[in-house]
Formats: sequence, structure tokens, C-alpha cells
Amino acid sequence: MRSAAFILLACLLSVDVKGMAISPRGRCQCMDAGVNFIRPKEIEKIEVYSPSSSCERMEIIVTLKESAEQRCLNPESKFAQNFIKNAQRNKRSLK
Repeated sequence: MRSAAFILLACLLSVDVKGMAISPRGRCQCMDAGVNFIRPKEIEKIEVYSPSSSCERMEIIVTLKESAEQRCLNPESKFAQNFIKNAQRNKRSLK
């Protein structure tokens, strides 16, 4: 009886249950508004996250080249607005 229960438990643990998809990011990553400007030469990667059920505001996270440090960029800043506009323009020209 114990071995049957053990086998049943092992089978249940090995089954891949698919449910509602949960955002891998979880809550908002940026705790404050973020910085208004980062020198473009220092930027290695920029990630833009749209508002979602897990975070109600847009977030722009910049990874720096030298230190691999991540910083939040203020989406309301002039620099961020220009970056988003240029990225959309470049995306359209690639199509």
C-alpha cells in the first residue's frame, strides 16, 4: 500500500500542470521614477516593459556595459521618449 501511494505521489509530482501564465517578472522592478538620462555609450541593453496586470506602469530597464548594473530609466524623461520614438521608427523601417 505504501509503495502504491509513493508511486502515485511521484506521478503527480512529475505531471506538468499548465494553468494561468504568471509573468516571470512578478511585481514592478523599478521602485522609483528612475534616472532621466544615461549616456548612450554606457548602455549595453535596454528592456521596455509595457504596463501589465503585475505592474501598472511602463518600465524601462537599462543594463550598463562596464558594470552590468541595471538602472531604471524614467519613461517620462525626454531621453526615454526620444529613445522609444527612434526604436519605433527603426522597427518600421526594417519591415
